[in-house]
Parts: sequence; C-alpha cells; structure tokens
Amino acid sequence: MNLTATRHHLKLSDGNFIPVIGLGTYSSPKQTPKGTCAQAVKVAIDAGYRHFDGALVYYNEHEVGQAIRDKIREGVVKREDIFYCGKLWNTYQQPELVRRALEKTLKCLQSDYVDLYVIETPMTFKPGDEFYPKHENGHIIYHKSDLCATWEALEACKDAGLVRSLGVSNFNRRQLELILNKPGLKHKPVVNQVEYHPYFTQPKLLEFCRSHGIILVGYSPLGTSRDKSWVSLSSPPLLEDPLLMSISRKYGKTVAQVVLRFSVQKGVVVIPKSFSEARIRENFQIFDFSLTDEEMEAIEALNKGVRYVDMLFWSDHPEYPFHDEY
Repeated sequence: MNLTATRHHLKLSDGNFIPVIGLGTYSSPKQTPKGTCAQAVKVAIDAGYRHFDGALVYYNEHEVGQAIRDKIREGVVKREDIFYCGKLWNTYQQPELVRRALEKTLKCLQSDYVDLYVIETPMTFKPGDEFYPKHENGHIIYHKSDLCATWEALEACKDAGLVRSLGVSNFNRRQLELILNKPGLKHKPVVNQVEYHPYFTQPKLLEFCRSHGIILVGYSPLGTSRDKSWVSLSSPPLLEDPLLMSISRKYGKTVAQVVLRFSVQKGVVVIPKSFSEARIRENFQIFDFSLTDEEMEAIEALNKGVRYVDMLFWSDHPEYPFHDEY
C-alpha cells in the first residue's frame, strides 16, 4: 500500500474513496470550550487531514462545518476535497425520522451532502429529539430495532443525493448479515466503524468484513481515552506497551504514530481524536515510514481482546452488539 501525505485513500465498494486517517471530533460538550473543535479542524486541514468524523450527538457539527467553510474561503481546500462522516443516532432509527436526522446534520454543516453516513449503533432508543430518553429510574428507554427498515430509509437518502456512501458502526456479524441479506438491498454498507487497536484487533470481524467488501474504520485507535463516563478504566494503557515503545524508538516515532501506522497497514481506516495542535500534527505523520512484516506480526500478537468502549450501560438492550463473539 503506497500511501503518502497527499495520496492516502482507500476505494470503497461503491466506488467512492475514503482517506485512511481522519480526525475524530467527539468531546464532552460540558467540558470543551466553544470554538475548540473548530480550531482543531482548521489545524487538521492545514496539517493535511481531509477526513473528519463527527455526529449530531456530539453537539459540535456546526463548528466542524464552520471550520471547513473557513478553509474553503481561504482557498486551502474545496468541498470535494473533504470527506465528512456523520452518524444516525439511536433515537432517529425509525424510518420516518432518518432523513430528518440527516438533514439536521446537513443544516449544522451547511452542506448539501455528507460523504458517509453510518448507523451509530444497532441499538434503538425511544424515537424523538431527546438523545437520552430515560425512565424515572434513570434507565434509557429502549425501542425495538428494525435495522432493515432503518437501512431502507438510508438508501432513500443516498438515492436523493444527501449522502454519498452508507455504513454502520458497532455492528456484529449477525447484524451486518441482516443488512447484507435484506431482500431488495440496493446499497451495501461500505464501512463498519468499530473499536480497533493493537490490544483489540478483532481478526474474525475484520476478515468477515473484508470478505464482503466492507472496510473497518477504527475508533479509539490509540486505546487511550480515559473518560470514565463511557470507557473502561480497568484496561491497560496501550501507549505504555514495551514492544510498541521499542519499535517507536527504532523509527524515531511516537508510540501513537506506530500504532496508527500498524492499523493503516492492516487496511483499517483510523480516526484518532485530539484537540491538541501538536498531537493532531503528530498523528498525521505516519506516511514517512513503514513497519516490517515481522513487526506487524509482533504487534498483532499483542491482541488481548481489550475493549475500552464496552457500552455496558446498555448491555441489556436486545441489540447490544458485544455479547456475540464478533
């Protein structure tokens, strides 16, 4: 795979292209000052990023859109240079709400289309604009999922030109097969966005997706988020692994750069999140070295089945995806 800082795209099964590295934009809206995300996106564009991963539920799509428009006005990029992935949240999976949710994202971005739109999780909540509808006891109000009906509504959005490519996120094999085997399927999912890093390489899911022309997009690719509200803090910190540290010293690279390079060489798209200018730039500098076959095998052997983002608070949902082996 001959990737460079200016040419680093993979071809999706629908003929579109996705950059192998993107900037994740999730952050706690309560803890992140306004404008922080917009500034990060501008820094990323200047550094060479063209892929941005966001979601309506992140509460900052308007900042992503503003930053992109600013860079277009400056002549740094054109809209067609940018690849934006948005996500359909759990409360909008009812077919009649799908387009409305997508249009909310388009309004925030002030764009006519998104490049990729994915079902954020296979778990449906009570339909409506309240992202986390709760019972009096504080438990999320679930709703029966109909993933095929949701998918058909997404296909209609693609046919209407509102989205270029369609995908899913956090889907296991069974849930993917529901879509792939759907009678009358018009548009296959082109990606499955899941957790991926050397401690969690998901080899069976990766192989299944490859066999169906589905590219894995790895979130939490550095395995380091320590937000106790949704991440398991009992997991070992990936970037302190002795093998990874040794390889990083050999190449004069950060451990994060080695980890990202590993995933990219595996054919997995990575979307590391950072709002630090230095780290945004560092994370992108993975195209001037490559790992040997022996190093790739050694890193692959680090797989411990460690899932940082387990979403156990929704583990009683009928479509909770992580009870299955893969």
